[in-house]
Amino acid sequence: MTLFDTLLYTHIVGGVISLLLGFIILCLKKGNKKHKLVGSIYFYALLTASGFAIPMSYLHPNYFLFIVSVFTIYMLLTGKRYLNKKTISDVTKTDWLLTILMAIFGTAFIGFGILHIIKSNFFGIVFIVFGSISYLFVYQDKNNFTGQSKLKNYFLVTHLQRFIGSYIASTTAFLVVNNKVLPSVIAWLLPTILLVPLIIKWSRKYKVEK
Repeated sequence: MTLFDTLLYTHIVGGVISLLLGFIILCLKKGNKKHKLVGSIYFYALLTASGFAIPMSYLHPNYFLFIVSVFTIYMLLTGKRYLNKKTISDVTKTDWLLTILMAIFGTAFIGFGILHIIKSNFFGIVFIVFGSISYLFVYQDKNNFTGQSKLKNYFLVTHLQRFIGSYIASTTAFLVVNNKVLPSVIAWLLPTILLVPLIIKWSRKYKVEK
């Protein structure tokens, strides 16, 4: 068995587990012990799948896989870290580093998108959409870290948004890799179209304004 095969099988196992558990989490009551347990397993399963995808994208060059993996890892790490923050004094250099890295990658997403469109490949729209989403999360981090958030419980709402965001990235990767029917642009954007309304719904439900 080659190194790539080992990475691939581990990636698949972690991905399948996270896809199943992510759906279960969407259906569970939020905040109870079952939610926390399933959420923790989901976190490590998807982090494993995404982490192993990065060397895979190097061994068998695949920019798409690399970009989705980076996006997913950012969502997972920041989503989990937000649970330990109640005030801006809890913000660390690690939090700022993750945000800066996401800003850099978001710029790369948009750059790839513009480059594709210039070459008359309108699939670049997908990259621009994900790059724009990256900027929105970076802007949100900046407001949260500097006390400019309009919410008292920004840590809870942001955690919810980031974990659903990671599931969007995960299901997007699954669809793109296994899709045989849908147009590629639809496969890339369908999870976003279906799950962003849940982010909006639950953000409104759980938010506590200052």
